[in-house]
Amino acid sequence: MDLIHGGDVAGYEARYGRRPLDFSANVSPLGLPEGVRRAVAESLDRADEYPDPLCRRLRAAIARAEGCRPSEILCGAGAADLIFRLALARRPRRALVTAPTFAEYEAALTAAGCAVRRCLLTEEEGFRVTARLLDDLAWQPELVFLCQPNNPTGLPVDPALAGRVLDWCKGSGALLVMDECFVDLLDDGAAYSLRRRLAGGNLLILRAFTKTYAMAGLRLGYCLSSDGALLEAMAACGQPWGVSGPAQAAGIAALAEADYVARLRRLIAAERPRLAAGLRALGCTVYDSRANFLFFRARPGLDAALAARGILVRSCANYPGLTEGYYRAAVRTAADNDALLAAAGQCLEE
Repeated sequence: MDLIHGGDVAGYEARYGRRPLDFSANVSPLGLPEGVRRAVAESLDRADEYPDPLCRRLRAAIARAEGCRPSEILCGAGAADLIFRLALARRPRRALVTAPTFAEYEAALTAAGCAVRRCLLTEEEGFRVTARLLDDLAWQPELVFLCQPNNPTGLPVDPALAGRVLDWCKGSGALLVMDECFVDLLDDGAAYSLRRRLAGGNLLILRAFTKTYAMAGLRLGYCLSSDGALLEAMAACGQPWGVSGPAQAAGIAALAEADYVARLRRLIAAERPRLAAGLRALGCTVYDSRANFLFFRARPGLDAALAARGILVRSCANYPGLTEGYYRAAVRTAADNDALLAAAGQCLEE
């Protein structure tokens, strides 16, 4: 499976010898919050010590923010680390994913020897997850992965449909994995989160600091589950020091950055429709994303033409169910978005 992702700045620099303006990674364009930057710098005074393998202070801070118990939290080196730990801990025989969606679900499942069925999202349905997903449950998957909102389409799953999938999992003994790494950046994210149903079991929620706090390089994520035995098994499926000291300090500091998050949400709310309108004016087909990124279709080769002009967008051609000509672009600042639109206009005129 092709696991090339967005955010490959190192690859771009190796090829072009300069840094790009990166729209290919869906991280906050506001940069690392200042409080997080200070916490990371201060943590280096203890870099000679092993980090806390249990992430005690970090889990306590997350528990306060999430309204749950620290025992219901497992931290990892990003959500991807936890996805692989889950696949190894659970070792399901059959799992259901949507397509297109985040590639690590299927990669981790395949590495664990699991058969994977894809529920294909169609352009005719606007790439939405629909009740057709329920038909695939007849295959009796032991794990079901949903992304809220979905990556790369940016569309959330209807809460009633997500609830029906969770109810089926409870009745069958399966596990619903709800990836909520982008949910806090939805206009009304609380309405789409399954956090309120965590205590009922058969549910694991993935969260990460990567997108909201521009912490991709620090690698920090966590999952929530009321199944303590599952979290212990996941913890055992990786090295004990999976979260570095600087990452733990960064997470604690990030949870205090309420003003930063509010400013980011305001920026996304203002810039997403403006960027979408600009792309449509250039003749692109822009789908109805609700996230901090846009999913759109344009002529094949646009990504390469933009790269030559110093701008990275994410080609979605390697997502199952998609082909050349589908792209994803992060919502960035007004100046950055104007630069993308100007460059895209030049490329599409050629």
